[in-house]
Amino acid sequence: MREGLFSDSFQPGLQTSLDPQFGAEYQDGMEVRDPVHGTIELNNAEVAVLDSAAYQRLRAIKQLGFSEFSFPGATHNRYIHSLGVAHVATRFFDGVFKDFNFSTGAARNRFRQMTRLAALLHDIGHGPLSHTTEQVMPPVAQLNIKAYDRNPNFDSQRQANHEDYTIKFLTDSSLTKILEDNFPDFTPLHVAALIDKSLQVPEDFYRDGEWDLRVVLSQIVSSELDADRLDYLERDAYYCGTNYGRVELSWLVANLTFHRVNNQLHLALDRRALYAFDDFLLSRHHMHLMVYFHHKSIIFEELLHRYLSSPECDYHVPAPIEEYIKCTDYSLYEHLASSNNEWARRISERRPYKMLFEIHSNHESERPLRMKAALEAEGIPVIYANSQARLSKYHSGSELEKSQQIYVVDRYDYHSKPYPLEQATEIFKKYEHTRQIDRLYVPPEQLSLSERVLIDQRL
Repeated sequence: MREGLFSDSFQPGLQTSLDPQFGAEYQDGMEVRDPVHGTIELNNAEVAVLDSAAYQRLRAIKQLGFSEFSFPGATHNRYIHSLGVAHVATRFFDGVFKDFNFSTGAARNRFRQMTRLAALLHDIGHGPLSHTTEQVMPPVAQLNIKAYDRNPNFDSQRQANHEDYTIKFLTDSSLTKILEDNFPDFTPLHVAALIDKSLQVPEDFYRDGEWDLRVVLSQIVSSELDADRLDYLERDAYYCGTNYGRVELSWLVANLTFHRVNNQLHLALDRRALYAFDDFLLSRHHMHLMVYFHHKSIIFEELLHRYLSSPECDYHVPAPIEEYIKCTDYSLYEHLASSNNEWARRISERRPYKMLFEIHSNHESERPLRMKAALEAEGIPVIYANSQARLSKYHSGSELEKSQQIYVVDRYDYHSKPYPLEQATEIFKKYEHTRQIDRLYVPPEQLSLSERVLIDQRL
């Protein structure tokens, strides 16, 4: 067996099957020991993807950016997260299609493998540290993404984001050739179209008989109830040492199925698992409020934003995709350490502003801005940060997202017709509003003075 340059825990004697129903057996695959899911199995073709420089880059991109300064255990990266998503997506696929009769075993294997790859590669274009670095990404036109040429509403003037880099990696990079050589039954574009639902591709490729599977396969990768969220919630909770993100993964998977809408298959959930779904939504909501929006993480992101938007910032994300491979957390930290900019130095020297004030609410308040003005009138520099969390972006999202509904079915009530998931639970209505956290930060040496100013002015 050839051991890959970067490969993880190879098992020379491993002989198993990723698809026991149809016997797609392989030898000399790879097992990854994951503290969240246990053993994650990969075949040789997938190992070739893991060995690529594009995928190995994810080892140097932390999953939670600056969160390790709040939760010291949160040093996990997008490499292992993406492996976890592929594992969960496989469980999703097997659960959804357990009662679906594919035309052939080969068809089932093809769709299953394509879904695993989309899950494995969904984050491959993510930028360093946090979404904050997207503000120095180039115009998307500079990436020259041919896959976008078919999209009639493509805006070539907008700024690129990590999802654009993901599509570029899949469809036009050194990784593309690896995908083409190892997965001849479909193209990298077909995998990319499961990650980006707006990509225009021939729909007949996703057909099996009379049924179009693109919607349900893309929902497994990205939706209100997807493999991405179910991995990162469990994983982030584990490494942060919290209980907020714990979900009933096995019960949710056991109750997954599909619903036919015209000739399309949509993701569906049995009514028995609605309470587990409610708990999943609340877990994600609370993880945002208590972990992802932790005040230390937020101030470091604000400092990074101030540096990246400052006139003396000379950090830029390159458009050439092979150069982008060098953009990692480590390279950004090295850049910040070499800068004389105040904000860059505060990050590299771990000297952030300290939180002075915090308020949680479900409406806009003028109080933080009045406090900020009073402090600045006394010559005290202030950073104001507003973090917003919404229970669901799909509930009130784009028309494309609304058209790809998840349904609820009831296998024990034969008179019950399938209906959209958002109509099955009151939790969407109860959390319809946006929850926001307003914070004020000041230099550590002026914290006491700032407190006295606010007390004296009764703010």
